[in-house]
Amino acid sequence: MFKPLRLVLLIAVSVLLMAARMPNMRVVPWEQVEVPTQNTLLDITFTGDSLSHGWLVGDKATLLESRDGGLHWQVRELPGLEPEAYLASISFVGAEGWVAGQPKILLHTLNEGSDWTSIRLNNQLPGEPLLIQALGAGAAELVTNVGAIYRTEDGGQTWHAQVDEPIGVIKNIARGPAGEYLAVSSRGSFYFLYTPESRAWKPYPRESSRRIQNMGFGPHGSAWKLNQGAEITFTDDFTSGQWSSPLRPGRALSFGYLNAAYQNDHDLWVVGGGATLIHSPDGGKTWEQAKKLSNIPANFYSIEFFGPEQGFILGQRGTLLRYVSSNNS
Repeated sequence: MFKPLRLVLLIAVSVLLMAARMPNMRVVPWEQVEVPTQNTLLDITFTGDSLSHGWLVGDKATLLESRDGGLHWQVRELPGLEPEAYLASISFVGAEGWVAGQPKILLHTLNEGSDWTSIRLNNQLPGEPLLIQALGAGAAELVTNVGAIYRTEDGGQTWHAQVDEPIGVIKNIARGPAGEYLAVSSRGSFYFLYTPESRAWKPYPRESSRRIQNMGFGPHGSAWKLNQGAEITFTDDFTSGQWSSPLRPGRALSFGYLNAAYQNDHDLWVVGGGATLIHSPDGGKTWEQAKKLSNIPANFYSIEFFGPEQGFILGQRGTLLRYVSSNNS
């Protein structure tokens, strides 16, 4: 009658031992960047090809601009934008950019953000804008928080549905290199896959006993999945529905993982609550933790790389970290 309790204790001890063996990074290649806001930062992008002109968006109508690759940021205010506007997503191709947010916010620029125009969205739009992807020459894809996908080819004047039916409220979504999407249901019980040729979302139940927190794409058709309880799992083929056994590589068992990003084909970074930052130099086989970042009093919500030498971590209370290598320090 005591075997289940004994099994739970053995699992807990093994997890603690694994975490205790997890080494700290010898050098932490991230530095905190001061920004002129205490609002939560939600998305970041750069215009053109030089990766020097950057934009940040966040809650409470946060819109910041950088001209030096993300070292310094200035506030940009847009007339007519409500103070509580939630700017969730920003994307550029060349000089053309888009911002999507809530309630039903869509902004468009043709000159790297020198001027922004507001595009009116239909009141019948299912859900609220969650993600925008610039595709160039007046084209973009807009995704709402219920899984509706719309595409424009004429700068936002007309939009065409890309899926026949939305899927209900989602909490996270990621776009793949060929227009695929992975979306996590609001409760984390399911995830959904969309491919451009299908015009429909395909649901997949979670394999673990823990709910899904977030998902994203990796190199060469792979993907990662974060579960509650600081679990991470992988697949070599995101269309297969087959995932590896869950790993719990982190030390801080009280904090969950919230986002991940590949720096290149093998370096993977994972961020989470309580300034959690862990790194795998071999795609998830071995791990190390950035202990020195524990003095930052913020949750890390997002991590993004714009090439092997340029990356950023976004978090609450205006938290922004910049990847520092020997080439951009």
